[in-house]
Amino acid sequence: MKIFIRLPTDHPVDMMNIKAFTLVSAVERELLTGDREHISIECVECCGRNLYVGTNDCFIYHFLLEEKTLPTGTASFIATKQLHRHLGFKKPVNELCAASALNRLLVLCDNSITLVNMLNLEPVPSGARIKGATTFAVNENPVNGDPFCVEVCIISVKRRTVQMFLVYEDRVQIVKEVSTPEQPLAVAVDGYFLCLALTTQYIILNYSTGLSQDLFPYCSEEKPPIVKRIGRQEFLLAGPGGLGMFATVAGISQRAPVHWSENVIGAAVCFPYVIALDDEFITVHSMLDQQQKQTLPFKEGHILQDFEGRVIVATSKGVYILVPLPLEKQIQDLLASRRVEEALVLAKGARRNIPKDKFQVMYRRVLQQAGFIQFAQLQFLEAKELFRSSQLDVRELISLYPFLLPTSSSFTRSHPPLHEYADLNQLTQGDQEKMAKCKRFLMSYLNEVRSTEVANGYKEDIDTALLKLYAEADHDSLLDLLVTENFCLLTDSAAWLEKHKKCFLYSTIENHSDEVPALWWGCDVKASRALWVKIVNGDIQDSTRSDLYEYIVDFLTYCLDQELVWTHADWLLQKSEEIGVQVFTKRPLDEKQQTGFNPDDIISCLKKYPKALVKYLEHLVIDRSLQKEEYHTHLAVLYLEEVLRQRVATGSKDVDATETQTKLRRLLQKSDSYRVHLLKEKIQGAGLPMESAILHGKLGEHEKALHILVHEMGDFSAAEDYCLWGSEGQDAACRQHLFHTLLAMYLHAGPSAHALTVAAVDLLNHHAREFDATQVLQLLPDTWSVQLLCPFLTGAMRDSIHARRTTQVALGLARSENLIYMYDKVKLKGSAVWLSDKKLCQLCQNPFGEPVFVRYPNGGLVHTHCAASRHTTPSSPSPGTRT
Repeated sequence: MKIFIRLPTDHPVDMMNIKAFTLVSAVERELLTGDREHISIECVECCGRNLYVGTNDCFIYHFLLEEKTLPTGTASFIATKQLHRHLGFKKPVNELCAASALNRLLVLCDNSITLVNMLNLEPVPSGARIKGATTFAVNENPVNGDPFCVEVCIISVKRRTVQMFLVYEDRVQIVKEVSTPEQPLAVAVDGYFLCLALTTQYIILNYSTGLSQDLFPYCSEEKPPIVKRIGRQEFLLAGPGGLGMFATVAGISQRAPVHWSENVIGAAVCFPYVIALDDEFITVHSMLDQQQKQTLPFKEGHILQDFEGRVIVATSKGVYILVPLPLEKQIQDLLASRRVEEALVLAKGARRNIPKDKFQVMYRRVLQQAGFIQFAQLQFLEAKELFRSSQLDVRELISLYPFLLPTSSSFTRSHPPLHEYADLNQLTQGDQEKMAKCKRFLMSYLNEVRSTEVANGYKEDIDTALLKLYAEADHDSLLDLLVTENFCLLTDSAAWLEKHKKCFLYSTIENHSDEVPALWWGCDVKASRALWVKIVNGDIQDSTRSDLYEYIVDFLTYCLDQELVWTHADWLLQKSEEIGVQVFTKRPLDEKQQTGFNPDDIISCLKKYPKALVKYLEHLVIDRSLQKEEYHTHLAVLYLEEVLRQRVATGSKDVDATETQTKLRRLLQKSDSYRVHLLKEKIQGAGLPMESAILHGKLGEHEKALHILVHEMGDFSAAEDYCLWGSEGQDAACRQHLFHTLLAMYLHAGPSAHALTVAAVDLLNHHAREFDATQVLQLLPDTWSVQLLCPFLTGAMRDSIHARRTTQVALGLARSENLIYMYDKVKLKGSAVWLSDKKLCQLCQNPFGEPVFVRYPNGGLVHTHCAASRHTTPSSPSPGTRT
């Protein structure tokens, strides 16, 4: 078993003490001893209202206890003496134990356990007793099934021996005798397990099997041991170094030890507390967090025992009762002292002492109180977790903030109150920084809970409070709240937005009420959008959104009201053609035709806005890929006009292609839907050779196109690219024809055209696969060296060899397949077929009338006409999978 390290402890009263118990006198000295000074109390026993006291002069006293509650709320006890009886010895009464099921009191005196009647204290007539006992313990978890007997374990006067007895109403019966490694001094019993304090150590002993488990060492010569059963299969022991150790019957500890006095002489348990007694104090320790909670001065005490939850302490002259304060009172005292963690631990531990329904209500309230304490200390993370786990009515928190709850709210705070604050001003004492932190926390918390079960029934309160907080803080989330589904109360929200100059947001709150004033912008969509326009134009000052123009564009993009869009279209385009046109270009493409905008109408509207018109035509042609000649031609013409305008502006024809010119060329190349002849006429004489070449190519005039690229522009790279895009989507022969045409143009230029010769060599070497090598070799001049055309010849040879080998592989595979079919044919011819008039066709089930038939691979025979009809009638049955 693990030995815990002892921490230093002191007895002086801890400043963090709580009042868990009050000490109340139960039996005054006069009731017991009168003026006889030599009489002292040796032992006590309590069973219900019955209190028994054993004295040093061999007397037993019987009292009835009556508990009363004083007007101050404290408890008091009145003990009424019933009788007393002398046992006939001159020895003290060492121990008393009541067995209420048997109506018997077990009395240990002079090493004998005597059975006496609980009411008249008379010994049983049979005289049954257990002799030779130094101490004993009753098994509170008995293994015997008889309800009319008590299991008792005694430490025998015999050396190193314990004995188990069954005690009945008028007899005793020994069950087991077990030897121990050392002399036992104290014992506690649970089922078959004995927890024994030996001379030098504690052990767990199973008296049924004889197996034992060492716990930890202990020196009995320094102080007497303590062995106390505190629950099922668990014991409390006085460990070394002033530790109260917990041990189970398995020999392990499931709780941390408590730190009590070095001189402790008695211990008891009243959950969740361990109570310890020494020669000066009674100390109370929590089993939940192992901290010392209370210290009570108590001198000359020598008895501390708990009886069914009632804790009794005694001096030699008087008996006292430790009355526990209600756990709820203790928890509230801890909360009042801001000891949140201790209060929560104690509240959680109270589960076993309080009925389930009552506990849940109590525990939820404690969590809420703790949450407000953490909140007041600006411990927002802890407060949030406590609020959420306790399912706090969020209005309790909102009500702390002045004016956040709707004016129509009928909410009243919990009674008794969960906290002591009137509002946030009192809580923060006017500290603006603290107040700002509290508001930021509330914004975060309300935003988190508004979509959870916590918000059920309170959505209007939450959203309205959020709106007010966002508006006051000029928070970016204000618009997000209002443009999504929300439950803001319009009357409150409107006044608050107006107060904080959020005119724009008048138009974003949904109309949830029939009582909204007619002037409320949210009731008139057209008016609200007009308000937006005024804000953008600067007629109304409102800094809610710096991107309000873009927001209006976005809103109208998804607006289904065409009239509203057309109303604002000119204003949007006047502000920005590139952004304003997005109301048409970014509309959802799945919009139904009957509610969609007609592109021709849009084009008519955009004629006054050339940039927007180009953007829209690009949207139709490129984004939506509409193959309508009008759109493609219109876009190409606009591109061309812009290119010509730019050329006039620069005053030069020899400039690099602009972005617009690049778009024009791409459109001319990729599109097949524009009017080629129209554009060709417009380009003629405009000094645009590349565009002219592309148009010639669209008309199939490839030689003219290549002539422009080669002889007018001298752009050999463009000529090669022309061959590639001009044959895109065509067969290999078309591409080969274009490359041969270009090569012939290079070669027919004459020997003086050195640049064209170099271009021809580069063309062959870079595109060897696009040429027929045989035709090329016939065209090439005899003066060209093999080294000059090495890349071309190498590529041509590789292609030729590859084609030859591919053909050989295909031929080999065909021969192999033919051989397989020939083998199948031979197999079929090698087997005999017997045909008689008893054979039936497998298709029509009729006999054969002549020796003509069709045989299937599975051996089935059918008429020739049946086989033929099977191929023309798919639903006819098939005798085999192959024919």
